[in-house]
Amino acid sequence: MAKKKSRKNLVTRLLAGKKIAYETKSYDPDIFVSAPEVAEGIGMPASQVFKTLVTLPDRGKPMLAVLPADAELDLKALARAAGVKKARMAPLAAAEKMTGLKKGGISSLALIHRGFRVFLDESARRFDLIAMSAGERGMQVILAPDDFIRLTNARLAPLAHRAAPHTT
Repeated sequence: MAKKKSRKNLVTRLLAGKKIAYETKSYDPDIFVSAPEVAEGIGMPASQVFKTLVTLPDRGKPMLAVLPADAELDLKALARAAGVKKARMAPLAAAEKMTGLKKGGISSLALIHRGFRVFLDESARRFDLIAMSAGERGMQVILAPDDFIRLTNARLAPLAHRAAPHTT
């Protein structure tokens, strides 16, 4: 059986160049679409797999909010952390245009030199390792939260709130 060759891209080359320990996991982006489904696809808890959301403050440049796959973004908490009055989600088409990346592939690690302020939900510190998009659909990168913070200059803040379970 042939040995599986590790996929390389902008993010993995960046991590390797900075001598940061990481692992990649692949999933089928046609089957696993939502962030919780991606977590299932790579066999990790949704609370340990982080999604990146593009947000727009009432003033200044767009921001990236990085939070667990099974949580919703608290826009008021993000605005407080960013020191702005309000923040809102960027529409999908605008987020893709601003980042140059497609939904499911938007990654703070792929956007380091693009001027985005990055905010990471404080729950990341509960884990030795977290997973997030490697800058392309179908590929996640797993690394230590402290390495992510150092690379992206992310600010830790309480950004997430858990969605209430649906009852019938």
